[in-house]
Amino acid sequence: MNGTSRPTAIVTGASRGIGRAIAIALAERGYRVAMVARTGELLDELKNQLVERGAEALPIAADITDDDAVERVVRATLEWSGSIEVLVNNAGIGIFKHAVEMTPEDFDAMWLLNVRAPFMLTRAVLPHMIATQRGAIVNIASLAGKNSFVGGTGYAATKWALRGWASSLMLEVRQHNIRVVTICPGSVDTSFSTLNKRGENITQPEDVAAAVVFALSAPERTMISEIDIRPTRP
Repeated sequence: MNGTSRPTAIVTGASRGIGRAIAIALAERGYRVAMVARTGELLDELKNQLVERGAEALPIAADITDDDAVERVVRATLEWSGSIEVLVNNAGIGIFKHAVEMTPEDFDAMWLLNVRAPFMLTRAVLPHMIATQRGAIVNIASLAGKNSFVGGTGYAATKWALRGWASSLMLEVRQHNIRVVTICPGSVDTSFSTLNKRGENITQPEDVAAAVVFALSAPERTMISEIDIRPTRP
């Protein structure tokens, strides 16, 4: 991002895993980072670590499946920094069951956090980005949004939906110099899911964060709209 002042990024699900890695990576590259998650204590710990390194960070404990909380996140960020250049829609949940075993509550929980929350947050930040004619919306999707698998009737559905929404959003906002980037990792070494895939070659949260930084670092005339991430040696 261009400009004399530090750009500001909102990162959801920032207390652990991929979100935490993204928050750290952006802070290390000069972004002011508004970190959002349900667990305030973990956010406070991360803020202290970042501040010790000379970064600026704002912890915001919020449940972004709540519409009022979404508005509060955006309002608090603008009051703190005066601008929002990047929104990283990272927070997500995975419940992996056969369709016959999945409850409506399971499905609704994934839909609210994986699809509706990114929509609501993006809707809240877009007026500011359109007014300033710059910005980037980064969505952490999944290779599950391109590939079907047993037990993915809920989770995969939300990631397919997220990708479809993001692709259409990109066409709507590019005229305002706003980039829409979708990152699609495969299995990542986090405690995110019950699949608990591990191995020395598995993708790390820092690898996903590096992809986000790479996409945001492209010249403003260029939009890297989608990135797939797989292990080099599975």
